[in-house]
Amino acid sequence: MEIYETQPERTDLPLVVMPVIIESMIEPFEKNFELLKDIARVRMYKDFTLDEDTIVERCAEADVIMVIGFHCADSILDRLNAKCYAFGGTGVASYIDLDKAKERGIRVCNVVHYGDHAVAEHTIALLMELARQVGKLDRQVKTGDWDGADGYELYGKKLGIIGLGGIGQTVARIAGALGMNVSAWNSHVPEQVFADLNITPVNDMNELIAGSDVVSIHMPLLDSTKGIVTAENLEALKPGTMFINTARAEIIEPGALLARLQRGDIPAALDVFEHEPLTADDPLCSIPGIILTPHTAWRTDGAYVGITRQVVQSVAAFCKGEDFNVVV
Repeated sequence: MEIYETQPERTDLPLVVMPVIIESMIEPFEKNFELLKDIARVRMYKDFTLDEDTIVERCAEADVIMVIGFHCADSILDRLNAKCYAFGGTGVASYIDLDKAKERGIRVCNVVHYGDHAVAEHTIALLMELARQVGKLDRQVKTGDWDGADGYELYGKKLGIIGLGGIGQTVARIAGALGMNVSAWNSHVPEQVFADLNITPVNDMNELIAGSDVVSIHMPLLDSTKGIVTAENLEALKPGTMFINTARAEIIEPGALLARLQRGDIPAALDVFEHEPLTADDPLCSIPGIILTPHTAWRTDGAYVGITRQVVQSVAAFCKGEDFNVVV
């Protein structure tokens, strides 16, 4: 196993361990480790595994752990003594138990606004796939089938956005350029945002959902947003309404989305799930007309630049007794 290390002789410095890494993120991380010179030593394992025992073994001596791509379950927290977890994403609550971390005096950091364009573009890619079925058509042609399929024109259709932060606003801009009519749930969003982006505010979530041809979720996962989209809200989906979630599955009441989709009248595209990684025998995989991607909306070259920089900055701040992107 190849291991990348900085200042290994400086045993007087805190040890920062990255137990697994996505290959395409190695180079951007290496470029940022200079920020930790004379502050901390780094040990980065240049492979990717979800095996919990391997992760724990690699992090046994760590003072700080960089969490990239794996869920830091309670069973991992309980077996380690690290005092800071630097998470390479925004919605850290679905990867680390924040209450447990707080009880144990563990700092948890995240990264912010690194992937507004990355996630928004993936959202639009999913929307286009639902509307024009490019993947299906590609498979048809390659097997000698020239039947094709009817497309769904997005121009003039109504997009309802739940969550109008950086990602939601970026989706709104792109959808507006496509000629869609954009509305959004009016939840703690400044009036000027709606005015600047020509978005119609809707106070009632049921009304927003019922009046949309496409519904897209873009809320962050917080205590206040967990399960905020209820089974009752999903009842407002008209048959044929396209439903997209690139935020977090936990935004939706547990089990509610599966129950709604199993009726078979809602084309949906999902990048996030209640249990990850999704297994082939998951009920979602057997529903016709559903597009599933493996939580990859955030994974772009541009997003990696922001992620790696902020993760290293949060580690440097912790080691220097400062604050940067602290969640708990």
